[in-house]
Amino acid sequence: MEPIESSVKIFPGTGSLDLAKKIAEAYGKPLGNYSSQRFSDGELSYSFNESIRGCDVFLIQSTCPPADNLMELLLMIDAARRASAKYVTIVVPYFGYARQDRKDRPRVSIAAKLVANVMQSAGADRLMAMDLHAGQIQGFFDIPVDHLDGTAIFVPYLKSLNLDALTFASPDVGGVARTRTFAKHFSADMVICDKHRKRANEIASMQVIGDVTDRDVVLIDDLIDTGGTLCRAAQLIKEKGARTVRAICTHPVLSGNAYANINSSVLEELVVTDTLPLKQQSSKIKVLTVSDLFAKAINNIHSHGSISSLFINN
Repeated sequence: MEPIESSVKIFPGTGSLDLAKKIAEAYGKPLGNYSSQRFSDGELSYSFNESIRGCDVFLIQSTCPPADNLMELLLMIDAARRASAKYVTIVVPYFGYARQDRKDRPRVSIAAKLVANVMQSAGADRLMAMDLHAGQIQGFFDIPVDHLDGTAIFVPYLKSLNLDALTFASPDVGGVARTRTFAKHFSADMVICDKHRKRANEIASMQVIGDVTDRDVVLIDDLIDTGGTLCRAAQLIKEKGARTVRAICTHPVLSGNAYANINSSVLEELVVTDTLPLKQQSSKIKVLTVSDLFAKAINNIHSHGSISSLFINN
């Protein structure tokens, strides 16, 4: 008997339904048939309404807000394992808890490692994510991790703007490597905004290291939460003589007063992706889709092709 080639089946989590639809459309296959429900006390349930036995299953779910979406993803993984899927790949465009990747003070958990352990224990065979807050999170997993790079989305857009005095800026010291990657693509200069925090989401002081006079400055970050750091950095850069200031952030978490902060800021625009759905619209926020990139990555994983071929080379 000839072996039967396993087929690809794509299923969404509740938190990433719109993105999953776009990924499936770009891949050329409809989403699988599933059911997701919530009991009156908040308990979640997830089931597959078609056979996935022997299939390569891709489960798409960003974990923000983290509690419900992470729990639903774990239920999806467990259901797939119990339904005899051949290979379970979790597609987590935005990996929640990534900011808690180390012990930066005594007696705290390393939440990113805990989440990695739980995902693996549930039965995931592979993780696909984009622009993890810290690259070392890949090492928290003992399964293959495909870490997609947002430059493949943002660099073509920036080139289309034809900015002739381009300078890239990191909103903090931790984002220097990410910002330098963008600067290399354009052979451009970069500056650093050095900040000191009193506590999470609250900045005590900030200063710009480098010259931004008469430059078109692009702030680079992996995510934007309340927008406090980014908007303060943009204001400071503008005060230092920049011609224009815009920002690129892969993951639009956008909690608290984020939309008000952005709308009242000096930013020309905030460019994000659809790894997370926007809670409201803003004339200053432009969304670029990652659906084609993830669809290509799914195809390459299934056909044992190269993931690095999807990156933009310097």
